[in-house]
Amino acid sequence: MKHMKRYTGLKIAGFIALGVGFVTLLGFGIMMLWNWLIPELFNGPVINFWQALGLFILSKLLFGGFPKDHDKGGWKKRKWERMQAKMEHMSPEEKEKLKSHFDRCGWGKRWQPEEGQTTERQPE
Repeated sequence: MKHMKRYTGLKIAGFIALGVGFVTLLGFGIMMLWNWLIPELFNGPVINFWQALGLFILSKLLFGGFPKDHDKGGWKKRKWERMQAKMEHMSPEEKEKLKSHFDRCGWGKRWQPEEGQTTERQPE
């Protein structure tokens, strides 16, 4: 049990490190593109790393690049519907093999319908 907690801590630290690395690369990439194009083309100013990150955040806010339906589970719902559509075309043996794979991965609960739900797709 102690080993699992340490592994989880390492995974979290790894995700944080990847996130910081991604943001750093993104900031430097925007800064380099800006400083390569804007001063030459429009006689604009040269910007630093923090200004580049601020410019990225501002553009995301202005142009609506952040997901709008994250609290509704929109992409998760679409992904689950695609999975169900694929499973409709599987044989019972293939479905059982896939289910046993997910059971080994710890995702077995996903295959159990919640109370009041059915596993059959409702016709539209």
